[in-house]
Amino acid sequence: QLQASGGGLVQSGGSLELSCTSSGLFLGNYHMAWFRQAPGEEREIVSAIRRSGGEPYYTNSVKGRFTISRRNTKNTVYLQMNGLKPEDTAVYYCGASQNVNWREAVWYKYWGQGTQVTVSS
Repeated sequence: QLQASGGGLVQSGGSLELSCTSSGLFLGNYHMAWFRQAPGEEREIVSAIRRSGGEPYYTNSVKGRFTISRRNTKNTVYLQMNGLKPEDTAVYYCGASQNVNWREAVWYKYWGQGTQVTVSS
């Protein structure tokens, strides 16, 4: 239901912009989040933007470097990632939820296929 794109290989300090869109869902009706999963690790939330707006959520390790946004006219959610570090290397997933527990992956009903982000040192 969701299509994620924008990953790639970038050097440390570089930037990437991830996009998440859907052909079947109006993303404006959902809390939207980006999660990431590194090999051998659990999926963790990176950033989220609630359907009602308000202050976006960022995990501590990306605060000041990543920015989440949504453009409902394009039915797209973005994650602008600046100052990338090798520890940001992971598969990034976008998720859509209508549950109040928007910080937890288990409550996300729809997922994108994942896009690989690799940051070289």
